[in-house]
Amino acid sequence: MSITSTESLKARDGQNGSLLYLVFCCAASALGGLLFGYDLFVISGAKDLIVSHFRLSTLMEGWFVSSAMVGAMLGCLLAGAACDRFGRKKVLVVASTFLLACSIGCGLAWSSASLIFFRWIGGVGVGIASMACPLYISEISPARLRGRMVTLFQLAICVGIVAAIMINTGLLSWHEKIEGAEIVGWIRWMVGSEVWRSMLGMEAIPSFLFFLTTLVIAESPRWLAERGRDEEAFCVLERINGSQIAAKELTDIKETVAMESSSSLSELFQPAIRPALFMAIFLAVVSEFSGITTIWNFGPEIIRGQGVQLANEMAGMVVIASSLSVFTLLAVWLMDRAGRRRLLFWGNLGCFISLIALGALLGRLDSPSWMKVAAAATFVACFAFSMGPIKWVFMSEIFPTQIRGRAVAISSLAVWTADAILNQLFPLLRDTWGKSATFYTFAAILIPQFIFVWKYMPETKGKSLEEIERSWSK
Repeated sequence: MSITSTESLKARDGQNGSLLYLVFCCAASALGGLLFGYDLFVISGAKDLIVSHFRLSTLMEGWFVSSAMVGAMLGCLLAGAACDRFGRKKVLVVASTFLLACSIGCGLAWSSASLIFFRWIGGVGVGIASMACPLYISEISPARLRGRMVTLFQLAICVGIVAAIMINTGLLSWHEKIEGAEIVGWIRWMVGSEVWRSMLGMEAIPSFLFFLTTLVIAESPRWLAERGRDEEAFCVLERINGSQIAAKELTDIKETVAMESSSSLSELFQPAIRPALFMAIFLAVVSEFSGITTIWNFGPEIIRGQGVQLANEMAGMVVIASSLSVFTLLAVWLMDRAGRRRLLFWGNLGCFISLIALGALLGRLDSPSWMKVAAAATFVACFAFSMGPIKWVFMSEIFPTQIRGRAVAISSLAVWTADAILNQLFPLLRDTWGKSATFYTFAAILIPQFIFVWKYMPETKGKSLEEIERSWSK
């Protein structure tokens, strides 16, 4: 189907499109985010039990924890070229397959080596999902809804984190009740004697749902158009936007694709695109170096103190995780209303103030736990409506169609690399500088972002992907 022939399609039926179908496709892809959050944070409750069961050395314990992150970095690298070559949908199916294999394999692991192998497999799946899911959502969503639809991915990560914390807590409670009871069979094995198996194995349920839904969702219309499959691209656009808007959008996509010179990775380093790559990597690195992952991986020891309102440290983590989910919902509502720049500026300011407050509290031995929880929850809340979702939204919408997959892969790899560096350095900084100075440093890292948002970051709210792409050329 040629560009000019799209005009004849305006007379077809289906003028209004289907918001329900769009939400289904985006929610199905966002399940990858839920598995992302669950897979990375379920280990906090299972680690000590696994170390004890397999009698892991300190070296093996570190490799067990970091194996998923190493797999995620590899997944990002592989997924970029695969998305551009084979399409977004097929790569999502592969990600769901890896995550399903991880959950089943970890639940049935027969040795420490097999457990680490399946954790690594899951990490590859998480890495693929972390770049393919927001990429797919951004390409299938209309401009007026793209911000909030991509933010569903961050919301799903939050749900996964909360689910991991709550499931771990519930299974540990069940484990204590039946540990001494005369129960036999798989419940005795999976919950009574080796409860970590059920913690890791529970991921199989959403993984299987993710696998089923990725089989039936539509392919990205922009990838289809870039491959010359215009009729298929139009059908997807029509089902979402109606025939009139679909015809206009397909024409715009084809004209923009025709302007692109090549699909080689070297295009990323051309003068017109270099600023986009720098901005995406800048947002990714600053977002992680704000200290957000230390709240999850080292949260209990950060908030530890003379708690009077919280029953235990896990309760504090539930409060913090809940604030992440609630304020990510706020981001879904505001992303296409307030815009990316405004949300990032005010969120950055809130994160800066709350990190200063947390640093001050950590500098006093008599600081009560509830105050530390409040400061950490405020930081997480501000992160949830700004840096958390905006880095995924921004990196998924600012690159040309032909190289978007690889460009998002590089940006996502920056997220994982920053995470790996931060979590490796945090114990050293904590023991040498102290917790207080470490969190003051996290706050200082946010200062350049005020300048970035004020002077350099473009507003992409309400613009089509093709309009954004053409703006770089200008």
